[in-house]
Parts: sequence; C-alpha cells; structure tokens
Amino acid sequence: MSYAIIETGGKQLKVEPGRFYDIELLHKEPDEKVTIDSVLFVQHDGEVNIGQPLVSGATVEGTVMRHFRGRKVLVYKMKPKKKTRKKRGHRQEITRLMIDSINMNGSVVASAQTSSDSTASNEEAPAEAVTAEVVAE
Repeated sequence: MSYAIIETGGKQLKVEPGRFYDIELLHKEPDEKVTIDSVLFVQHDGEVNIGQPLVSGATVEGTVMRHFRGRKVLVYKMKPKKKTRKKRGHRQEITRLMIDSINMNGSVVASAQTSSDSTASNEEAPAEAVTAEVVAE
C-alpha cells in the first residue's frame, strides 16, 4: 500500500491513489487535473521518503470531481445580562478530489490503476486456493 502525506488548504492529509478526499476549495473546474507539489512524506513498498519540510521531486496528481458546500456550523454568541445575542451560520466550500497517482522525480510510484489491479488479484487468489482444497478432498 502506497500513500503520501500532502498539505493543502492549510491542512495535512494522508492520501492514497484511487480514493477521493474532501479538501478546501480549489479554483479548478470539475474533471480538471490538479498537481499538488507540497508533499511532506511518501511511502511505497517499505521505502520511506521524508521531506524537510517537502520531499524534493515528489508530486501528487488528482482530478477534481465536484464542488459542494459542507454542513452548516452554527456560531452563537451571547453576553449574559446585556440582551445581546448573535447567531451566525457558516458553510465551508469543499472540493472533492480523486487521487490519480503519486510521482517521484517524474516517474509514477503508485497510481489508481496499479492499486485496483493489485486488489483484484488479491481477491481472486483466495478463491482459487479454496477450489484447490475442495478438489483435493
């Protein structure tokens, strides 16, 4: 399992290829490709690259799926004995980002196709083993 830790929107996020994540608003159109250069950590097949503060040459590529607004957060301020009350609501703008690949120095370390192929082969392997045991009996 390969993953990277990236920084976007002032937050750090652990990302894996083939999964989507909700992050702060990116000013890109849906189905547009995004490259994130602020990669703090990359792990691939036991090989670990730690940045100080960023991993040099590492990028994460993704595709913007859609934009939406998060749940409403209510902020209620009240001063006792003063008859002052303020009720405010806030909905954060969010972008859903599908991670396509993790790259190191221009070469693809992990991508969505390789991670889905490896999970498909892992699912088939135990089924073959079970049929072999049944035939042996």
